[in-house]
Amino acid sequence: MNLNRLKYLGLLPLLASVGAQPLKCQSQSLDLPRIPNAGTPRNVVFILSDDHRHDFMGFMKRVPWLETPNMDRMAREGAHLRNAFVTTSLCSPSRASILTGMYSHQHTVVDNVAPVPENLVFFPQYLQKAGYRTAFFGKWHMGRATAEPRPGFDHWESFRGQGKYYGVTLNINGKPTKYDDKTYTTDLLTEHAINWMKEQQNSGRPFFVYLSHKAVHSNFSPAARHAGCYAGKEVPLPRSYETPKYGAPALPSTDAKTGVPAGGAAYYGETMHPDWLKAQRESHHGVDYAYHGRHPWKDEVVRYCETLRALDDSIGSVIAYLKEAGLYESTLVVYMGDNGFSWGEHGVIDKRHFYEESVRVPMLATCPELFRDGKVVEKMIQNTDIAPTILELAGLQKPGHMVGASFVPLLKGKQTPWRDRIFYEYYWEYNHPETPTMHGVRTDRYKLVRYYGIWDCNEFYDLQNDPDEMRNLIAAPEHQALIKQLTGELYDWLESTGGMSIPLKRTVRPHADHRNKGTY
Repeated sequence: MNLNRLKYLGLLPLLASVGAQPLKCQSQSLDLPRIPNAGTPRNVVFILSDDHRHDFMGFMKRVPWLETPNMDRMAREGAHLRNAFVTTSLCSPSRASILTGMYSHQHTVVDNVAPVPENLVFFPQYLQKAGYRTAFFGKWHMGRATAEPRPGFDHWESFRGQGKYYGVTLNINGKPTKYDDKTYTTDLLTEHAINWMKEQQNSGRPFFVYLSHKAVHSNFSPAARHAGCYAGKEVPLPRSYETPKYGAPALPSTDAKTGVPAGGAAYYGETMHPDWLKAQRESHHGVDYAYHGRHPWKDEVVRYCETLRALDDSIGSVIAYLKEAGLYESTLVVYMGDNGFSWGEHGVIDKRHFYEESVRVPMLATCPELFRDGKVVEKMIQNTDIAPTILELAGLQKPGHMVGASFVPLLKGKQTPWRDRIFYEYYWEYNHPETPTMHGVRTDRYKLVRYYGIWDCNEFYDLQNDPDEMRNLIAAPEHQALIKQLTGELYDWLESTGGMSIPLKRTVRPHADHRNKGTY
């Protein structure tokens, strides 16, 4: 591996202990070296939501009537990591990256039905070995749809698959427990997590809580106290709602010198968008027929926002307990989403793609002993950084297979070597064939997206001048050198991390019209 190349990519401090070999195998030893002079291991509460996009928080002002007072307070009193991204915008791959500190092509949980390899180690297992009490509450959604306990947790409460907003059945340490139809799952999980923390007060051991909500995943269903609270509110249309435009003009004459249509970047920026994107607008993941026409898409957005209110309440309840117990000052609380979500941008809904609304996630943190007073972290964070961050606060050095890095120094305002670009991957799913396999790279200013296995148009955006990604400059003559450079960096990343092979998985799904039954 060319170390100068990695240094240019901003990856050297993150990959120094990794090497150039594929990273699919991990050491089974759970003993990690301690960080010298690390101090007392801290309690950590990690709160994860589902499908919550980065700017649907009150203080972001994206939706003027949306109220999230507890998220707002975390940003005001703690830290807002405003450039947080996932490496794959999909539930299971993102959750696996959070728990392993690895890319999707490394842990191979590449979709929502892929099994979890037996050799994967989840970071709470390291915490257990180091003396932590650990607990999981909520949505696992990774490797089979069962709710059975998984490695790394002393206490376990989960549900099958996506679960339900009301009347959920929880597997509590191996025993199924059914709750009545008036019990709201977000509130239930929060209550149980707080009760478990209360039980740890006299244990003399640090604790780690992983509170993983179903909210705000479809089918959106708000708590009874919030139902209808935003009825009649007007949903603001995104600027790219009509991008790509239909009925593009005919090609103009070709410039004899450049070989491209006259107008160059200006022409291409208005007309060149992938065909798969145009087709998706007309699917169940498009605004014209969202979720098979279940509700008008604007009504879906309103219900999504109403459902978000109880999630915000959950954050408030957890922090209120920590303050009451005298633990707030010393405990790290992190809130983030497992992936973003499009609500009309480019005429589509859902996630999976590499547009900003899909790949960016909300991320907030509090720990007054380490940082306070509304710190804004501008550096690009990824979900692979969660495990190294929490391990550092436990006083443990991260294992060599983790590609992420601890962002504790960034929270403290310290200067530290950091990445200057992020990489993205998504692999075509049998259940959702409307979105193709793609790989991408994003710097502070530019984004390149390359599609695999389809005859279509790649994408390149200048995020500084076009933050809504409406003008695809993939064929602009003035950007060809940079596009070539970023393409090379994308392949350098894949080669250096064992990502040059698509991890195919067995898929057992009969076709809707009963053709092609079986395993593929």
